[in-house]
Amino acid sequence: MADMLLLGFFFLLRPGEYAYTPSQDACPFRLCDVHLLVHDRRLHPYLAAEAELQEVNYVTLEFTNQKNGVRGEMVGLGKSGHPAWCPVLAILSRVRHLRSFNATLTTPLYSYFDTSWKRIDTTAMTTQLRTTVTALGPRYGLQPHEISIRSLRASGAMALLCARVDTDTIRLLGRWRSDEMLRYLHVQAYTLVAPLASQMVHRGSYTLIPTSNLRG
Repeated sequence: MADMLLLGFFFLLRPGEYAYTPSQDACPFRLCDVHLLVHDRRLHPYLAAEAELQEVNYVTLEFTNQKNGVRGEMVGLGKSGHPAWCPVLAILSRVRHLRSFNATLTTPLYSYFDTSWKRIDTTAMTTQLRTTVTALGPRYGLQPHEISIRSLRASGAMALLCARVDTDTIRLLGRWRSDEMLRYLHVQAYTLVAPLASQMVHRGSYTLIPTSNLRG
């Protein structure tokens, strides 16, 4: 479940792309949709040796059957530098688990083996998130009912926005076709907008050019 939470956050995924949902529109990423790279060398998720997996520094997810993506399009990320909070490590964890139990290449990434094949669903993930928010949320002003699995997509976008990543890049990663979500994030991003008033006062001095000088 931790792996899937990380993928939803870092890749700005829709819930049906990384967790089981009974919706007919859900098209999850599968093992065959994963591409592993060591710099510019691509590895096969099943055939790569463990030593090669340890060298992977970039991963991509390929859109093959997702209705909200362009077939053949890929979205990729490199290592975050964090020992646990990292999209590359999360993908590798999924690959290792699935192939250790002889999963097929068309097995969804949300699958796991525990005496039999099971799947991580959206309800279980929302429950886990809300349990965590019950314990940790009050110090940040969060309530469990305010959080669901859908929060991960917005949270990832917010993290990018607060890191001053340009909005075009955020839209590309999240496959947004309009600026509506980004407008919402601009308003909600405290760390982004809190300093604006001070900046307007201290750095916003300017001089108007007299219009008479422009008329010739």
